[in-house]
Parts: sequence; C-alpha cells; structure tokens
Amino acid sequence: MDELQRLWDYQKIDMEADRFEREMRASPKRQKLIKDRDFLLQQQNTMRKIEQDLATMSERIAALTADSGKLEESLRDLQETLEETEPETLDIARKSLDYCQKLVHQIGRMEQELQKIRKDSDVRARQQHEVRVRAAKVKAEFDTLRTTYDVEYKAQNSKLEALRKQSVEASSGIGAELIEKYKQIKMHRSPPVALLSDDRCGGCNMNLPAVVLRSIRTGAPFVDCENCGRIVLVKVNP
Repeated sequence: MDELQRLWDYQKIDMEADRFEREMRASPKRQKLIKDRDFLLQQQNTMRKIEQDLATMSERIAALTADSGKLEESLRDLQETLEETEPETLDIARKSLDYCQKLVHQIGRMEQELQKIRKDSDVRARQQHEVRVRAAKVKAEFDTLRTTYDVEYKAQNSKLEALRKQSVEASSGIGAELIEKYKQIKMHRSPPVALLSDDRCGGCNMNLPAVVLRSIRTGAPFVDCENCGRIVLVKVNP
C-alpha cells in the first residue's frame, strides 16, 4: 500500500473519530448538564451578591440605629434643659427651638432611610430564599443526571480512545512531513484530503487550474487545491 492510500485510509478513521467526538459533545445529557452547571454557577454568583447586599444593609441599619439613638438622646437632653431652665434671652430660646427642630428632622430622615433599608432587606431575603429553592432543585437534577451520564461517557470515551488508537496505527507508513501537512490543513479545512472528480477538487468542487491538471496528466499522484488548500488525490481505493 502506497503512502497516499495510507493517508486516505488514515483520514477515514480520523474523521470517524472526530465525528464521534462531536456526537459525544452534542449529547442531550451533556448539554443539559452544561446548562444546569452554568445555571448553578449563576445562582452562586447571585447568592454572593445578595449576601453582600444584606451585609451592607445590616451594617447601615446598625449605623443608622446608633446615630439615631444619639440624636434622640441629645434631643431629650435639650428638651429637659429647656423645661428646667428658662432661656436667658428670646434669641437663645429661638436658637434652642431651631436646634430641636433640626434634630427632629434628622431623626425623621434616618427613620425613613431605616424603613426603606428594612423593606429592601426583606425583599433581598425573599430573593435569597427563592434562589436557594431553585438551586437546590436544579442541583438534585444535576446530580441524578450526572450519575447516568458518567456511565454513558465512560463507554463512549472508551470507543473514542479505540478510534484514536486506530488512527495512530493507520498513520504508520505515512511520512511525518505529510502527516504534519494533513494536520495543518485540518485546522482550516475538514476533511483535509479530497479526491479528484471531473477535474475538480472533491472538497470545494472548484475546477483545478490548467497548470495543475497538466501535472496530473504527467503522472503527479496528488496536487494541492489552490482554492481551498486541500490535498487532492488523483486516485485511491475509496
């Protein structure tokens, strides 16, 4: 068997291995596992964001509560002072009253912010619960499917490894330079080797230039397609 026939036979096994690997990757179970995995990762990120938001809200609530408590204490002290001691002048009385009103306003604003944060915190807590419930359901489905897929994958991977082994064995007798050329073409065109058909490249179906056809007529066993770059074999046993 000549080198080009070996290359053609090698391509058959190599393409079969590639096809089988694509089928493995396109397996509905595998696609569902990937989808569930991506969903679970997304939910983990969502949970982290919610936890960060809740922690920030909790810190803000603690700070507002402490500040509001201090203002309320200052307001009580001022009110007690005004009740116990009559201001010396009307101007001092007005200033004391203005300060009281300012404290009341600040306390009111803090109470409003606290109410809003507590409401937002309740919303985020509900979202956190919903995320946990959804994630737990998908995780259970993922674990069940993963168990059956692992068995299926093991059997499929054994077949793929056998095909890859056959392709390695089929490459015996093919020069390293030709194998390397095959692999380089395969990076851009698949299959990388085509047959000559009615003066056309069997890969891209384009007519070969006259100069290339002359090479074939003078006995060239193969040519390179100037259009797609494939190795075009003149004759092999298909």
